[in-house]
Order: sequence, then structure tokens, then C-alpha cells
Amino acid sequence: MTVDMNKYQEFTRTTAVYPKKQAINYLALGLNEEAGEVAGKFKKIMRGDTTFDASLPGIIAELGDVLWYVARLADELGLDLAHVAEANVDKLTDRMDRGAIRGNGDAR
Repeated sequence: MTVDMNKYQEFTRTTAVYPKKQAINYLALGLNEEAGEVAGKFKKIMRGDTTFDASLPGIIAELGDVLWYVARLADELGLDLAHVAEANVDKLTDRMDRGAIRGNGDAR
């Protein structure tokens, strides 16, 4: 099943439970927390506590949580998730075309 980005974003509205007055801060903190949980899964693989294959279901779940927070944050900012993805494709395509995929900094 393929999921449309904007339909997914709309779906996340039905599962959104957080203080509306602090939505942006709450979602930014939640995104950071979930990204940290993804990193933690890989840390355990590096440490030898588990294997990638054994960790994959948990990684998928945590990536889904990251996606939920990105979708909610975009929604609260009045942005379509598909537009955010398209803007990222445009940025990366431009960098590839200019041979600037490597390096650092937003303005490369």
C-alpha cells in the first residue's frame, strides 16, 4: 500500500493529543526524542547488543514516530508534508547538479 504524504498528514490530525497552545514546542521536542530513539537502536547494534535484522521492527516503528512528528509539525506550521518533501527533493537535486552534495552548511 502506498500512502500519500498529505493524506498521511491529515490522518495524523486524528491521533494528535497535545497542548495546542504549546504545539510547536511540544512537537519539536517530540521529534527530537523520537530521532534519539532511532539513534539508540543503532547504538545498540554498534555495541553488539543486537543485530540489524533483530532491530528492524523497532527501527521501523521509531521511524514511523519520527514521521508522525514531522507531519504534525508541518501541519501546525501550515505546511503540506508533500510540499516539504518536494522542496527537499528540489534542494538535493540542485546540490547534485552543482556537485555540492558533499560538504556542510545549508547554503552549499
